Amino acid sequence: MNSVESAVAAVIQDPAGRVLLCQQSQGHQLWGLPGGTIRQGESPIHAAVRDICEEIGTDVEVTDLVGMYQLTGDGCGEDLPDVLVYVFRARIEGEVTLNAPGRIRRLAWEDPDSLPAPMTATTAIALADATGDRAGVLRVVQRNKEPEIPDAVDATPEAALSAA
Repeated sequence: MNSVESAVAAVIQDPAGRVLLCQQSQGHQLWGLPGGTIRQGESPIHAAVRDICEEIGTDVEVTDLVGMYQLTGDGCGEDLPDVLVYVFRARIEGEVTLNAPGRIRRLAWEDPDSLPAPMTATTAIALADATGDRAGVLRVVQRNKEPEIPDAVDATPEAALSAA
């Protein structure tokens, strides 16, 4: 049996219906929802508020639970633990700024109908659930096969918020 880790993420939409996404600065530079891991003794809601504020530089208010997603499988390597991801809906309480350049390469507001790639498997499914007005979803999500690593030329960090 695999070990299980816990993480949080949030779907944050602007008044135009665009969703806030973060592009990882390391590895495969996947696009995902803002969030992070749950620390020992921390509740999922507290972890979401703390981690998202650290990444986007403003306070957030968690409004409800989109769902719980168990990320599993060995699509991108063996011996990876399963991850139970609590995905919330949240509102921001200020301006978004890239606040964790070591973890996040870029923040962008994206239209749910034209999302960037490559994207984490959990993000793609959770966004479909959130934009479909579903709540309290329970899903098992298979890890994607590893995408190609971007060329080193493209790997320069962009400390900017894209208003795509």
